[in-house]
Amino acid sequence: MPAKFASFTRNGQAGYGLVTEEGVIDLSARFGRDYPTLREVIEANALHRLEEEAEGMKADFPVSDIVYEIPIPMPEKIICVGVNFPDRNEEYKDGQAAPANPSLFIRFPRSFTSHGQPLIRPPESPQLDYEGEIMFVIAKRVRSIDEANGLAHIAALSLCNEGTIRDWVRHAKFNVTQGKNFDRTGSIGPWLVPYRDESQLADIRLVTRVNGEIRQEDRTSRMIFSFRKIINYISTFTTLVPGDVIVTGTPTGAGARFDPPVWLKPGDVIEVEADGIGLLRNTVADEGTA
Repeated sequence: MPAKFASFTRNGQAGYGLVTEEGVIDLSARFGRDYPTLREVIEANALHRLEEEAEGMKADFPVSDIVYEIPIPMPEKIICVGVNFPDRNEEYKDGQAAPANPSLFIRFPRSFTSHGQPLIRPPESPQLDYEGEIMFVIAKRVRSIDEANGLAHIAALSLCNEGTIRDWVRHAKFNVTQGKNFDRTGSIGPWLVPYRDESQLADIRLVTRVNGEIRQEDRTSRMIFSFRKIINYISTFTTLVPGDVIVTGTPTGAGARFDPPVWLKPGDVIEVEADGIGLLRNTVADEGTA
């Protein structure tokens, strides 16, 4: 079973630790002086060391005692890849083949919430949609890395519901920034799974369910742009630093593609699940009622 590094709040106190079948091993109580958050753990290349240190430790408290937080607090960059599965490209019905380079956009940390918390539907639009995705965290500073060596710069994997306000994605002529950055419209979590080798990424099954119904399903082996290519391409134009988050794209099947479209509403339950990573679960609430 892979190690599960989670950030959390317990009794109003922020911390981090390993989630196990028995409960939570509180690593922040033991290593917090050196590494205040998981971001500093990653900067120090210490994920695997802390995993080894925790072997044989007993859980300090049950999982029911914690509120999950976004695993990496306030990353410098959250960069998202758009249109990264073949069926997703075909949804645009423009007759064009898959592009030569990834489509990218930026999200702000405040646009995400954590596992177990509601996605927030803003009063400006009812068109809240889901996008289940796999994300990874950058391990070390990198600029202009060649594609062959890109995977060496991955620290850990997690899940993302890259929630979107659809009518605000086309609010202007070219950009998608507005529709991607309403507060707490997406989610990240529940934990980080340390990256070990390429087999961990090669053929992950990714599924999104809404109220128990499968809406999205695909495999990373079908991604148009591989994890290697994504790191290579992004590092060409910006320096990636430890803790940066890269969200790798969603399969076909979002609510916008139904006829008529099916938007998320209060009471809905959205689950994003991936082999070897876990399950990210959120409900929906209107702004001001959560």
